Amino acid sequence: MVAHAFALLALTLVLSASATPVRQTLGKRDPVPSFVLQNAPVSHLWSQEQWWPSDVAAHLTHVVPQVDFAAVAPEVTMQNVSALGSDVFLTSRDDVTKQPAWLMNAEGKPDASGHSSAPATIVLVEKTGGILDAFFFYFYSFDHGGKVLDIEFGDHVGDWEHSMVRFVNGAPTAVYLSAHSGGSAYTFAATEKTNGRPTTYIAGGTHANYATPGKHCHDLPFDLLCDQTDAGPLWDPTLNFRGFWFDNSTGAFSVAGGAGSDAEEEAAEDAAWLSFAGMWGDEQYPVLEHGQYCIPLGDTDECEFVSGPTGPIAKNLGRTTVCQHEDTTCTVNTSLS
Repeated sequence: MVAHAFALLALTLVLSASATPVRQTLGKRDPVPSFVLQNAPVSHLWSQEQWWPSDVAAHLTHVVPQVDFAAVAPEVTMQNVSALGSDVFLTSRDDVTKQPAWLMNAEGKPDASGHSSAPATIVLVEKTGGILDAFFFYFYSFDHGGKVLDIEFGDHVGDWEHSMVRFVNGAPTAVYLSAHSGGSAYTFAATEKTNGRPTTYIAGGTHANYATPGKHCHDLPFDLLCDQTDAGPLWDPTLNFRGFWFDNSTGAFSVAGGAGSDAEEEAAEDAAWLSFAGMWGDEQYPVLEHGQYCIPLGDTDECEFVSGPTGPIAKNLGRTTVCQHEDTTCTVNTSLS
């Protein structure tokens, strides 16, 4: 009789459990693993830099969303930016030719400890084969494009750059560094190290990322367009960052927590802002507006001001190779020479 009662109770519990609705699981919210932070890149900004790292949240207070140069909303915040369309340009409220202080953000210059008041954005993506790609995104409110024969080209509001460290079963194996429309990849062992962490060099104005200091010429022949890097102020992104997970199967971001002054604000901001697929700066100005000029070079016109960039969502977070662009051969260099 007792056995029968226990059997009846067990059956009741099973039926009750099956009738209970299953709660939908939230996106992954584990903190950033310690092995990621221990192997995060540190970066030297150029010693003559004028356009320092910026806080995305502060940047949004200085822009208005526009489509075809007409406002589509009176303001934009971390909470509502993801609701804007992919055709939206987050356009400066100020005349950029006057270089307002927020564009240059001198407060973002790292201090002697490597701390910047502008938080980096860390995005973690788990993949098959024990792979975890850790993206380190760096945001600047302005990109100073460079000069060709003393003529300025390629300036734009908003600038997203990134490095990525690939881990396999928790061990760092490779590093990718974004630069302009491409980038470069290296084995983790090949990179210069600072206290065991990869050391990179960020070009003045353009903020392109390189593995070595010095002059880096790109895009044009005869060394007409070159970036400059050196061992300027050291930036340690682990001292102040917002951290997130990205689920490549659903395209959803979730909060992983952060460090520094902006970590406390991250919970209220949530992660949806990373899904904004529009442009983080102005649309390319018509000729003569803000002093805009364009010069025909080959099949294209090169202009002083170009459109602002897309954000992290457009940087191929789900890539299988180390390199961002998978339509070309991805060479992972085994040395810096």
